[in-house]
Amino acid sequence: MRILTASVIIAVVFLGIPAFVQAQGVSSQSQVPVPTPPAQPSTVIRSIQVVDIKELKPEVRAKIDQIVANTSAEDLQSLRKSIDATPEAASVLKAKGLSSSQVVAINLADGVLTMITKAA
Repeated sequence: MRILTASVIIAVVFLGIPAFVQAQGVSSQSQVPVPTPPAQPSTVIRSIQVVDIKELKPEVRAKIDQIVANTSAEDLQSLRKSIDATPEAASVLKAKGLSSSQVVAINLADGVLTMITKAA
């Protein structure tokens, strides 16, 4: 239940991140179409974006840093395992030379999965 709560909190806080990123004109952002699976009752991921935390506005970056600081290592590990278990997400990261260990937060809104990464 703690993992679900943390994921929901992360998603709620980051609902505005795609708009912030687009407003900044980030050029290194990856957006890859994801095949839509047959009708499922869960949220459908239509595309995946990877954004480095350094590319975000300072106020958004501060919110992410605060949430990451309050997130347990177990919750982050669970998030990263979920990413590794999603072939499309893992392949987008790999294409950018990244891995799930560099993902610090995600946002899923309007079918767009945004993964926020941070260099170690």
